Amino acid sequence: MLTITEPAATAIRTLVSSAELPEGAGLRIDASEQNDGLELAVVPEPQDADTVVEDSGAAVFLAPAAAEVLDDKVLDIEQVADEDGQAQLRFAVAPQGTGI
Repeated sequence: MLTITEPAATAIRTLVSSAELPEGAGLRIDASEQNDGLELAVVPEPQDADTVVEDSGAAVFLAPAAAEVLDDKVLDIEQVADEDGQAQLRFAVAPQGTGI
Protein backbone atom coordinates (compact mmCIF):
# COMPACT_ATOMS: atom_id res chain seq x y z
CA MET A 1 0.00 0.00 0.00
CA LEU A 2 1.13 3.57 -0.64
CA THR A 3 3.08 5.08 2.23
CA ILE A 4 3.24 8.80 2.97
CA THR A 5 6.36 10.51 4.30
CA GLU A 6 6.06 13.09 7.07
CA PRO A 7 6.98 15.99 4.69
CA ALA A 8 4.28 14.85 2.25
CA ALA A 9 1.75 14.54 5.09
CA THR A 10 2.59 18.08 6.21
CA ALA A 11 2.11 19.39 2.66
CA ILE A 12 -1.23 17.60 2.33
CA ARG A 13 -2.48 18.98 5.66
CA THR A 14 -1.40 22.48 4.57
CA LEU A 15 -3.18 22.18 1.20
CA VAL A 16 -6.38 20.91 2.80
CA SER A 17 -6.45 23.59 5.50
CA SER A 18 -5.72 26.40 3.02
CA ALA A 19 -8.59 25.17 0.81
CA GLU A 20 -10.95 25.59 3.79
CA LEU A 21 -12.51 22.17 3.26
CA PRO A 22 -14.41 20.25 5.95
CA GLU A 23 -12.83 17.72 8.26
CA GLY A 24 -12.26 14.49 6.37
CA ALA A 25 -10.99 16.24 3.23
CA GLY A 26 -7.84 15.04 1.56
CA LEU A 27 -5.69 14.73 -1.53
CA ARG A 28 -7.22 12.58 -4.28
CA ILE A 29 -4.94 10.86 -6.77
CA ASP A 30 -6.28 9.45 -10.02
CA ALA A 31 -4.62 8.07 -13.14
CA SER A 32 -4.53 10.55 -16.01
CA GLU A 33 -5.75 9.19 -19.33
CA GLN A 34 -4.14 12.05 -21.26
CA ASN A 35 -0.46 11.58 -20.46
CA ASP A 36 -0.06 8.33 -18.52
CA GLY A 37 0.57 10.39 -15.39
CA LEU A 38 -1.31 11.10 -12.20
CA GLU A 39 -3.82 13.83 -11.42
CA LEU A 40 -3.96 15.32 -7.94
CA ALA A 41 -6.80 17.35 -6.46
CA VAL A 42 -7.79 18.49 -2.98
CA VAL A 43 -11.33 17.21 -2.41
CA PRO A 44 -13.83 17.27 0.48
CA GLU A 45 -14.26 13.48 0.63
CA PRO A 46 -13.28 10.25 -1.13
CA GLN A 47 -15.39 8.77 -3.90
CA ASP A 48 -17.11 5.46 -3.18
CA ALA A 49 -14.50 3.24 -4.89
CA ASP A 50 -11.46 5.12 -3.53
CA THR A 51 -8.89 3.51 -1.27
CA VAL A 52 -8.22 5.78 1.72
CA VAL A 53 -4.67 6.03 3.08
CA GLU A 54 -4.21 8.08 6.26
CA ASP A 55 -0.93 8.92 7.94
CA SER A 56 0.14 11.66 10.34
CA GLY A 57 -3.22 13.40 10.06
CA ALA A 58 -3.18 13.51 6.25
CA ALA A 59 -5.67 11.67 4.06
CA VAL A 60 -4.97 10.48 0.52
CA PHE A 61 -7.79 9.09 -1.58
CA LEU A 62 -6.65 6.74 -4.33
CA ALA A 63 -8.91 6.14 -7.31
CA PRO A 64 -8.91 2.43 -8.26
CA ALA A 65 -6.49 2.85 -11.20
CA ALA A 66 -4.12 4.96 -9.09
CA ALA A 67 -4.29 2.52 -6.16
CA GLU A 68 -3.05 -0.24 -8.43
CA VAL A 69 -0.14 1.85 -9.77
CA LEU A 70 0.85 3.22 -6.34
CA ASP A 71 0.48 0.01 -4.32
CA ASP A 72 4.21 -0.40 -3.61
CA LYS A 73 5.20 3.28 -3.72
CA VAL A 74 5.99 6.11 -1.32
CA LEU A 75 4.60 9.65 -1.65
CA ASP A 76 7.14 12.30 -0.72
CA ILE A 77 8.07 15.92 -1.42
CA GLU A 78 11.06 17.00 -3.48
CA GLN A 79 12.55 20.42 -4.05
CA VAL A 80 12.93 21.56 -7.66
CA ALA A 81 13.90 24.82 -9.32
CA ASP A 82 11.38 26.63 -11.50
CA GLU A 83 12.36 28.37 -14.75
CA ASP A 84 13.56 31.40 -12.75
CA GLY A 85 15.73 29.26 -10.49
CA GLN A 86 13.40 29.65 -7.51
CA ALA A 87 13.00 26.63 -5.27
CA GLN A 88 9.59 24.96 -5.28
CA LEU A 89 8.22 21.84 -3.68
CA ARG A 90 6.33 19.14 -5.55
CA PHE A 91 4.96 15.73 -4.78
CA ALA A 92 7.10 12.82 -5.94
CA VAL A 93 6.51 9.08 -6.07
CA ALA A 94 9.22 6.43 -5.73
CA PRO A 95 9.39 2.70 -5.05
CA GLN A 96 9.27 1.90 -1.34
CA GLY A 97 12.69 1.52 0.22
CA THR A 98 14.55 3.68 -2.31
CA GLY A 99 13.91 7.20 -1.04
CA ILE A 100 13.57 10.29 -3.17
